[in-house]
Amino acid sequence: MTKTVSESTLDAIDVRHFYYFSVVAEENSLRRAAERLFMAQPPLSRQIKQLEERLGVALFVRHSRGLTLTDEGARVLAIVRPLLQMKDATYRRLREDIHPQEQRPRIGFTTAFEQGVFAGLERRLTEFFAGGLHIQREASTRLARDMRKGRLDAAFVALPLDAPGLLLRELPYAEPMLAALPTTWFAPGDAAPEAVSLKNFSHRPLFWFRRESNPGFFDYAKTRFARLGFTPQYLEEPTEHDVLLARIAAGEGMGLLPASFAAIRRDGVAFARLEDGHAFHLRLGLVVPQDKAPLAQTLTALASAMPL
Repeated sequence: MTKTVSESTLDAIDVRHFYYFSVVAEENSLRRAAERLFMAQPPLSRQIKQLEERLGVALFVRHSRGLTLTDEGARVLAIVRPLLQMKDATYRRLREDIHPQEQRPRIGFTTAFEQGVFAGLERRLTEFFAGGLHIQREASTRLARDMRKGRLDAAFVALPLDAPGLLLRELPYAEPMLAALPTTWFAPGDAAPEAVSLKNFSHRPLFWFRRESNPGFFDYAKTRFARLGFTPQYLEEPTEHDVLLARIAAGEGMGLLPASFAAIRRDGVAFARLEDGHAFHLRLGLVVPQDKAPLAQTLTALASAMPL
């Protein structure tokens, strides 16, 4: 139910409220939006609730998989987008015309790895680009898409990746894939094994992504599955890792995740090393537009100077 909103109430809304709202709407997740905005989740949630109170409408429906825009929320988003686009264009013009030497590089980080692995690299990039930088966190294929549209200057992505038209370099960092298993798959009282063979889980449900999401990595994994004698029953993988882990904990299926995600402890989920894990790794790469080879050299040096 909506209520009448006075002019004074609208005047009290800061443009930042609309920006936070738009990011949450794009991510459909408070957690991912908070990471993208470099803020904690509770204050972001308070900002959204405050905006809802001042507008007198519910902007989102909250559920186990994240957030979904209400009809009112979709209308508000359509109304405020031109304002946010104008704000971005104004700030961009001010930077370009008044301080052209202080352009902030726009750099993407893949969400295929647990984000803590990039902490050291982010610090080095921040120190190197003293004028600041803009960071975007997305799936590797989305980062490549945004780069082709001119929205990013460079991106650290998961390999293998199809990146036609872009300059791609492999970096000296890789993680073995781990099996994320429901503890309900083991007998009561039995500890989950430290290492497993994938072929022993053939015909079991596996959460996995659609090929169109990342054809390069999908084909890479399919080849290795065949070599290992692993023929799972595929379930569509949730886009949010916290939702994926929740569904694994519920016993719906297993997952395969890079080793860095083992740092996320979840009741009902056991991480196990693959006995044949040497054949299945996720590698880190750097992609830049073809005309930004010097930037690729700089970023490669920064990424290779010390462990991530």
